[in-house]
Amino acid sequence: MRLVLSAHIISALVVALLVPAIAGAQNGRSPVLDAEAVLLLDAEGRTLYAKNADGERAPASLVKLMTLYLAFEDLEAGRVDLEEPVTISKYAASRPRYRMGVRAGEQVAFRVLLEGVAIASANDAATAVAEHLGQGEEATFVDRMNGKARQLGLLATHFVNPHGLPDAAQRSSARDLAQLTARLLHDHSAARPLLGGQTFIYRRRVYTRHVPLFRDPLGVQAIKTGFTQEAGYNLAVAAWRDGQQFVMVLLGSRSRARSFLDAKRLLQFGFVETGLETPEDEQARPLPKRPVRIRRTLSLG
Repeated sequence: MRLVLSAHIISALVVALLVPAIAGAQNGRSPVLDAEAVLLLDAEGRTLYAKNADGERAPASLVKLMTLYLAFEDLEAGRVDLEEPVTISKYAASRPRYRMGVRAGEQVAFRVLLEGVAIASANDAATAVAEHLGQGEEATFVDRMNGKARQLGLLATHFVNPHGLPDAAQRSSARDLAQLTARLLHDHSAARPLLGGQTFIYRRRVYTRHVPLFRDPLGVQAIKTGFTQEAGYNLAVAAWRDGQQFVMVLLGSRSRARSFLDAKRLLQFGFVETGLETPEDEQARPLPKRPVRIRRTLSLG
């Protein structure tokens, strides 16, 4: 006997199947986030949470992740040395904030410039690195950046400069930037302690970045921040928990503090989703009370 279902019945079944899933997403663990575009990946590169992950946006200083990728590629290939002196051009020294304050004509160790790029997010340092690796031409280095983006499959990404200062043609997405972060840490592991650095010294000045994520939640070891008026506050984070790596990108937060709060919520969500943490509501849940049994005794006398 053939069973034929009407369109009305099929629709009802679909709604019945979907309602529990929707309720679970609303009443479960999904975080409420301020950022406009978000992607969280687990250790296998699988998506744990996504919001507008493929929309093109201004990457701001997350562009520097590619600058660092190519710098470490050249270091490992022996084309440059960490202590190699880099002569600072007038153009590099004149890049606007954020800056290390390098001066035209002076020589700065390549290692120090990389610290400036990763920790101080210094635009003058990023430009100096690009010129040094691009045979004196920033444009040559930017061509390499775009070539590497194509090689890595970053289809929504186009670079115009090595630092992330505003340009309408410079675009990326949360998905591309998360993939770039993961590849940088995988392909060039020496970048991990650099992106986890919190201080460095240049010309007797101590540069410090105050990022609460290094303390809470535990496991965060690599961070790159970015901001422009167009982009908002951007953040790329890598965290390790029980040997598993989580990579997260948030784009377009309304404030620096909100981006950090979003990141904390999202990482904790990821830890719970992968079974590495117990949900807070279950941690605080009291033990069920056992029913009280009244024992009656018979008095003899």
